[in-house]
Amino acid sequence: MKTAITELFGIEHPIIQGGMHFVGFAELAAAVSNAGGLGIITGLTQKTPELLAKEIARCRDMTDKPFGVNLTFLPTFAAPPYPEYIAAIVEGGIKAVETAGRSPEAYMPALKAAGIKVIHKCTSVRHSLKAERIGCDAVSVDGFECGGHPGEDDIPNMILLPRAAEELKIPFVASGGMADGRSLVAALSLGASGMNMGTRFIATKEAPVHQNVKNALVAATELDTRLIMRSLRNTERVLKNANVDRLLEIEHAKGDKLTIDDIHDQVAGVYPRIMLEGQMDAGAWSCGMVAGLIHDIPSCKELIDRIMTEAEQIIRSRLIGFLDGTGTTRKVA
Repeated sequence: MKTAITELFGIEHPIIQGGMHFVGFAELAAAVSNAGGLGIITGLTQKTPELLAKEIARCRDMTDKPFGVNLTFLPTFAAPPYPEYIAAIVEGGIKAVETAGRSPEAYMPALKAAGIKVIHKCTSVRHSLKAERIGCDAVSVDGFECGGHPGEDDIPNMILLPRAAEELKIPFVASGGMADGRSLVAALSLGASGMNMGTRFIATKEAPVHQNVKNALVAATELDTRLIMRSLRNTERVLKNANVDRLLEIEHAKGDKLTIDDIHDQVAGVYPRIMLEGQMDAGAWSCGMVAGLIHDIPSCKELIDRIMTEAEQIIRSRLIGFLDGTGTTRKVA
């Protein structure tokens, strides 16, 4: 399948693995890229730019296919040295960077001077248009369904994607609720040139996270995520657990007086305990509503091959069938 996204990044399939904290290591990025998608190393999971440089080199030992690095510009307890991280990305020969959070405008000159293609994650049309104006090559449009930070507008992808298609000149991928061939076909029909999957890639064999995390995703339904930090205007969608319940109790009790310090223990530094040690009640971790569509733990190649086979079957057999009168409403295998 060829789309503007496969052409932009030099990949076989229009599927991007989103950057995820303590998930986007070299093992997963390489597996996704080897399967024909665009694997992404999560830059800030590496505690220093030097460690990021080593992770990039480690990924190069695992794949000769294109892969990228995620760099997230979010409010943090300690501001990372972004120029040094970008230097490591440039020196590592990376040609695709996924930016997220705050606008990457201040860092665009350095990225573009190095010939890097930038895809920025946006949760609204207005932010997508700003990304286009500052020179981003593509946008990842995140609907309200997504794990992590869905923004504050609460617009689901059935509305957000066609609105993006109406306004944008640069290509975009759909993010949030993406899991299978049905997701890909729906995204393409709504104007996207591919899809970004985060949560779905956690439940794969190569994802370097504890088995408890993968099992939790298979067991979860679409009803098992919660929105936290809404009053701080830093909304995050996370998987429900005991500490998330405690966090929501604190938010309810504090109301508009809530500060980040009130929930520090539930959100700060919990990812290593969850992702690496499997302490599933340690705190809040990003998870999309797409958990309801995750029923197994395949390899990245099995997952991507299945997505592409299913997408082709839907397009060729089901959709074209509706036009020539042979279409059916039966489930696509």
